Parts: sequence; structure tokens; C-alpha cells
Amino acid sequence: MSTPRASTALDAIAEQYVVRLAELDPVTATTLGIPGHDDELPDLSPDGQLARAEAAMEAVARVAETDAADEVDATTKAAMAERLGLEGELYLAGETGRELNVIASPVQDLRDVFDLMATDTAGDWEYVAARLAALPAAMSGYQESLRVSAADGKVAALRQVEACIAQAEELAAEGSSFFDTFVAGARPDGAEPTGALAESLLSGATAARRAYGELAQMLREELAPRAGTQDAVGRERYALWSRHFLGAVVDLDETYEWGVEELARVTAEQETVAARLYGPGTSPAEAMARLDADPSRQLHGTQALQAWMQETSDRAVSELAGTQFDIPEPVRRLECRIAPTQSGGIYYTGPSADFSRPGRMWWSVPAGVTEFSTWRELTTVFHEGVPGHHLQIGQTAYRSELLNTWRRLACWVSGHGEGWALYAERLMADLGYLDDPADYLGMLDGQRLRAARVVLDIGVHLGKPAPARWGGGTWDAPKAWEFLKDNANMAEGFLAFELDRYLGWPAQAPSYKVGQRLWEQLRDSARGEALSRGETFDLKTFHRRALDVGSVGLDVLRSTVLGRHDSVRG
Repeated sequence: MSTPRASTALDAIAEQYVVRLAELDPVTATTLGIPGHDDELPDLSPDGQLARAEAAMEAVARVAETDAADEVDATTKAAMAERLGLEGELYLAGETGRELNVIASPVQDLRDVFDLMATDTAGDWEYVAARLAALPAAMSGYQESLRVSAADGKVAALRQVEACIAQAEELAAEGSSFFDTFVAGARPDGAEPTGALAESLLSGATAARRAYGELAQMLREELAPRAGTQDAVGRERYALWSRHFLGAVVDLDETYEWGVEELARVTAEQETVAARLYGPGTSPAEAMARLDADPSRQLHGTQALQAWMQETSDRAVSELAGTQFDIPEPVRRLECRIAPTQSGGIYYTGPSADFSRPGRMWWSVPAGVTEFSTWRELTTVFHEGVPGHHLQIGQTAYRSELLNTWRRLACWVSGHGEGWALYAERLMADLGYLDDPADYLGMLDGQRLRAARVVLDIGVHLGKPAPARWGGGTWDAPKAWEFLKDNANMAEGFLAFELDRYLGWPAQAPSYKVGQRLWEQLRDSARGEALSRGETFDLKTFHRRALDVGSVGLDVLRSTVLGRHDSVRG
């Protein structure tokens, strides 16, 4: 590790904000691995929403008054102004109080945080019990915010309300609820809990179930009757969320047209690879069906899946470290796990600040699924692991000698992170890790879905004209459904959830592919500037330089990497 950089006044503001954020949002504290709040949950009432917005805006004001001492400070200043300023904009627009969707709202957050909690000792389970007991108050505050937003005419679409009712009812079901099974599996220090701890866990699980039952009732009786059937959020709201997820301002109409072109390009490449695998005239769908039926490309059972994930990840780390990337020793540890949920998603959770909790790749396997195709998922391991999310997030977390805690842990921009992960997939193809045409087709399958998301998401939410082949007229949910089935090789049950996700979480899904586009444009700009100076462009150096910046907005990343921060120096 290099000599630590001296802390600055701007670093102090960032550190103080992280402390305040952890106090106001204990779920975020646990996610980031910041201790001291694992027995708490956030105040989700209108007062709590206001407190978090005020904390962000106070930090923005302090940052604006403070000079940048060096280039790292210049980036911190620009990133905090952009990120925390957007927090204030979202609050003032009424977006934070109305959050309700199938994937990323308090409905899910208040349950998912338990996946990240330590469960080894009796003390760990005491924190779990306390947090379970705190859930009814958090849920009550959340309902209050939803009611206030509804009174102002801000209600999620009926599609999202109904889906969240179903999720809440599942979590409220006695005996089968996650909370019941979670505490039933408690084995502090290797033994079943007894006495007061056992009682508090059981009562906490009961309280949590009841809280979700009350939420389901409130959504059914109060919100559903006021929810409209229109899924589109419109240009104004969409533009705000696009800035939030990208950390960049893009021309949405040009981006939509690029998405149409990119989808056609990836589809054509898929057709070429399918013909290479099985002969001329073979469609991508036919090729993928044959690959799924190939016993040599299948794994049987979740134990085999977990072992394959770990082996594949470990090999990538070993071979890329020191050759294509600088990978610090603590970042070379990545745990691959089967998730306790059954949603079908694959996701990554970052390490704690001290790396005592390592980065983890999770596979949420749907009930009854026992067969897994390696050709389809090899690129996913690179996406979630190395050189994807784990390298990006783990390396940033490691840079304590360079970056403050907010830069290392608390600043996350979807377009930066997901864009990098898609960039990493293409990079692994360039490095020869997807030379098997089947594995390459798997990568293209994912890239095609991500391109289709750009078209679908912008098309529906901005009410753009739909191409004739997908129904003509104006984009809407039924047209989006047929379009999605045409462009994604997945089970319809999974695709139905994906469509609900896109319709309820505007601008997030396109941030993957648009983020990849902006990363590739940045690399090309850096190469062009190096060549214009008569210098050799070194890709490894570019990656190290860009990843050391951390997950900032993509406009800030570009300014930092290309050395154009004059406008933000104090």
C-alpha cells in the first residue's frame, strides 16, 4: 500500500456525512459494513425522509464553501455536489416518499438487510432480534409516507401496488415466512438459542410478519384504489431518474435510437455465432435450446453450481491479477454463495470496510430448479466477480490511503457500476475467456437483453412510437411484453418479473448498457488523447486509474480521468 494521503477539509465533510447517514439509515450502515447500527432500522416516515434530505443538502452547502486541496478533492467536491444534490432534488420532487416497486423499495429493503447480518454468535442474534422488533415502527413510518404522498397525488402504478401486496403477504404468512425460517435456523455458537434470546427471536419474527401483513392490508385498502393503470412516468420524472442512475446527462431521444441500432447489431452477431455453432440457418433461439440440452454444459444441483461459481471466480482472479489488473490481496477473496431467497437473480454484495465480511456473489435459485447451463452463465461470473463488480467495488473499498469513506463505500452509481460490469464482460471476450462460441453466445444473450432494455424502458416511459414489428402505435406494457419475449431467452415467469421491474423502476435498467457505452467512450477518449500526445496507451494503467476514482457519476468520472476538473476547484 502506498503512503496515505493527508486528510483534507473536504474529506472531513465527507466522513461526517457518512456518520450522519449511518445514523439516519441503519440499513445503509449494515450494507456498507459500518458497525454500531445493526440493531436499528431507519425512520421511513415523512420526518425521516426530511432528515435524510436535510443531511444531504447541508453537506452540499458545506462542500460548496470548501476549497479543493488536490485532484482527489476536486473529484470529491464534484461527486458530492452531484450525488447529494440529486438526493435533494428527488426529495423535493416527492420521489423518496412514494417509493414502491417490486425490487428496490422499503418493501424489499426491510427484509433483505437480514441477509447481510452476522449470525455466528449469540450477540449477533441479539442484534437480529432487536432489528426484528424494530421492523413494525419502520413499516408504520413507511406507510405514513405512502399516505402523505398519495394525498399529494403521488401513487405508484397499480401494477407495482399489486405486486408488492403479493410480496408482503408472502412475508406475512405464518410458518412459511422468511422471518420464521430465518430464526428457526438460528444456531448461535453452533447451538440452538435458549432462554431470553430464543423468546426474543420468536417474538421478533412474529412482529415482523404482522408488520408485513399490515402493509399488505394498507396497500390493498388504501393505495390500490388510488393507483392508476398508467405505467409510464413521463419525460420529466424519467430525466431526473436517468441522471440519478447514470450520474450523467444524456440525450434520451438519441439514446433510444442508439438502443434500437445496438439491439440490431447484437442480434446480427448472435445469428453469426449460432450459425458457427450449428450451421447456416440456425437461429439464436435454436442454438441456445441445443446448448441447454447438451449434458457437457450442464451442472446438476446447487452444490455443483456453487462449486463451479467459486472455481471459475478463483481462476479469473488468479490469472488476471498482475497481468491485466492490479488486484490488492484482500480483494482476491470472493465468496460464491447460494442465496437464501428464490427470486432467480444473481447479485453481488460488497465487502465490509475492514474486509472481515468479504465480497460475495449470490445466486438466488428458484424453487425446483436443479439444472444450470455453464455456457449461459460464465459471463455472469465475470460480471459479478472479477473483473466486474467485485474488482470494481473491492478495489475502491481497499483504497483507504487515497479515498475517504464516502468515496470508498457510500457513493454508488448504477451506470458506473453496472456499466463497468458489462464493459468487463466484453473485455473478457477480448482477452480470450469466451473463445468457445457457446460461451460467447451466452455473453451476447446478456448484451441483447441489456440493449432491449434501453429501447423498452425509454420507449414506454417516454411514450415513444413503437416500431411496426412490435405493434406500432405508442409503446405500452403489452407491446413491451411481446418485445421482451422476442429479445430475451428466459422463462416467462422470470421475464414477467423483469417487466414489472422496468415499469416500476424507471431509468435503472438502461443504466447498464448506457453505462457500458459511456465507459467505452471514455476509454476511447483516453486512448485518443494519449496518442495525440505521442504516448502509448496502456489499458491496464487506464483501468487502474479509472477504478481508483470509485463509483462516481459518469460525468464526474470522465472529468477526473481526462483531467478536466478546473470548473470545480474552489
